[in-house]
Amino acid sequence: MKILDNIKVIDLTLYFDSTLIISDVHIGYEEALNKKGIMIPRLQFGEMVQKIEKIFDSVGKVDKIIINGDLKHEFGTISEQEWRNVLKFLDLLARHCNEVILIKGNHDMILGPIARKRNVKVVDYYIMESKNDKKNKPKSRILVIHGDKIPGKDVLQQVSTIIIGHEHPALSLKDGARVETFKCFLKGRYKGKNLIVLPSFNAIVGGTNIMRDKTLSPFLKQNLDDFEVFAVEDKIYDFGKLKNLREKI
Repeated sequence: MKILDNIKVIDLTLYFDSTLIISDVHIGYEEALNKKGIMIPRLQFGEMVQKIEKIFDSVGKVDKIIINGDLKHEFGTISEQEWRNVLKFLDLLARHCNEVILIKGNHDMILGPIARKRNVKVVDYYIMESKNDKKNKPKSRILVIHGDKIPGKDVLQQVSTIIIGHEHPALSLKDGARVETFKCFLKGRYKGKNLIVLPSFNAIVGGTNIMRDKTLSPFLKQNLDDFEVFAVEDKIYDFGKLKNLREKI
């Protein structure tokens, strides 16, 4: 589904001009839960691999893959699961693209040692320029940034669209006694610019219930009534504006 101009939603990722954007993979989350006594099986990495392979079947080889923050989960260390699976994940991505770019998230305080193992650069943000060369239509510039902090004005003034993660938006819908929760994309505005919010790529990572929870990202400290909601399930569902959803429930 096209969410904006040439930007498409493909499962839990965005695709734009031969660039695939993934956010909040949180590799190592199961191990972190196990250490807290929450005994869940470590199945998520295999499931994420299957999901990303299916996406590659759809888009083919791409020029760039951008991981928009929180590739790993632990804050102040690198767990055994993170060392093993992050390297495997980077190797998988490298087979399907020409370049992998890691944007630093708030969970990525110690990402450098892993990135250096695969010669992958870690940046605070990344600006893409559209390849649109139609006459009388200017090229658009897109800022990809994790979303836990606002960049300087010198960065924002260069772009017309901002893509963030961090928030892990999710939509909870009630049908009688049953409540279903779906990961979702949000599309709105931030200071006159397009703003798109990606969900977490990790199935078991909880997120912000946009129907009731307070938002985390400073980009979303605003009235979200006019933000559009795109839920991800067997396909992408356009639920329209958030204020209309709230009125129905």
